[in-house]
Amino acid sequence: MAGWKWSTAGESHGSALVGILEGLPAGLELDVARIDMELARRQGGYGRGGRMRIESDRVEVLAGLRAGRTLGSPLALLVQNRDATIEDLPVPGSPRPGHADLTGCQRMAEADPRAVLERASARETAMRVALGGAARQVLESFGVRLVGHVVELAGQPIAAEDQGLAARLRVGQATADEAVAVRSGSDFNGLDPGVEDRWRAAVDEAKAEGDTLGGVFEVVVTGLVPGLGGVADPRDRLTGRLAGALLSIPALKGVEVGLGFEAARRRGSELHDAIVPPVTEGAVGPFGSFARASNRSGGLEGGMTTGAPLVVRAAMKPISTLRKGLDTVAFGGGGPVRSTYQRSDVCAVPAASVVGEAVVALELCGAMVEAFGGASMRLLAANLRHWEERAQDL
Repeated sequence: MAGWKWSTAGESHGSALVGILEGLPAGLELDVARIDMELARRQGGYGRGGRMRIESDRVEVLAGLRAGRTLGSPLALLVQNRDATIEDLPVPGSPRPGHADLTGCQRMAEADPRAVLERASARETAMRVALGGAARQVLESFGVRLVGHVVELAGQPIAAEDQGLAARLRVGQATADEAVAVRSGSDFNGLDPGVEDRWRAAVDEAKAEGDTLGGVFEVVVTGLVPGLGGVADPRDRLTGRLAGALLSIPALKGVEVGLGFEAARRRGSELHDAIVPPVTEGAVGPFGSFARASNRSGGLEGGMTTGAPLVVRAAMKPISTLRKGLDTVAFGGGGPVRSTYQRSDVCAVPAASVVGEAVVALELCGAMVEAFGGASMRLLAANLRHWEERAQDL
């Protein structure tokens, strides 16, 4: 079977986005309508801009499927762009701060930001959501669930109560279904309705002032078996793989696992998750004869899953395109000017949480396929059962 890898192609205002996913096992009944639902989630969220009113993303399967089931060959997907105006758009006369415009032009030694910004645009992430939608269906067939949600916006975090829904989800005391039910009623993909009026007011204020906002989202993954990832090659460590995948999303500036930077402020006795018998009250991630007393590690130790819920967070900077503009310098020695504005979001953190789910799904599905092999879903399931029987004997 081909190794696990994926790639995308397409420009923000080109005709379409294309994606190829290799290593997907044969025999998966792919729910295309479910992928469309994920694409619709990416387009939602309070604070989105005009582009989302133009596009209505739907995925088309070009290859890798027969009678609704994957063939084991590369899966090729396409998402059409309605705003396919790349040939008509002008070449910007100056680079925009916060974007890839200037660094990209310097890299190419060409004063054409359009050649950079069309690919650097977050529009590309629509295809990552589509590919991740296929990967998550493999994971879900083995009981793995992913929940992305916003935990902070404009410097205002969700409530920190230990018994809040987000806190309970991180230690397996709340289910993914419970979280999704609450999130589905949120304008921000959030799990704390009590903070959303403040978030909405912050977005409205920034919009009125021609400004933008950032925030932090979290992805919690339940149902993972222990041992995914590895240490033989440093690149096998899931900690690094997940961080790299998340930081590859445009506008993301930081990633935490578990307690993240807070871990550096604690003593070891206050941080590490004690190993306890699975019958212990409050035990997290029981598997065989072992469980954890807590989940401060976020479900990863030594770059491998522990069996407890995986918890990763990512920080998104404010959108770089401001309606009021920022100072810049024109190409060709034109001197100081104000950056141009075409169209943008005020806040895209809820959308970023959907993209975060997708790239986490791609990495975790790849790790599962690599660990258990199998050219088909049936063989993958058989290999997983065989491993579980042996691992339970520890």
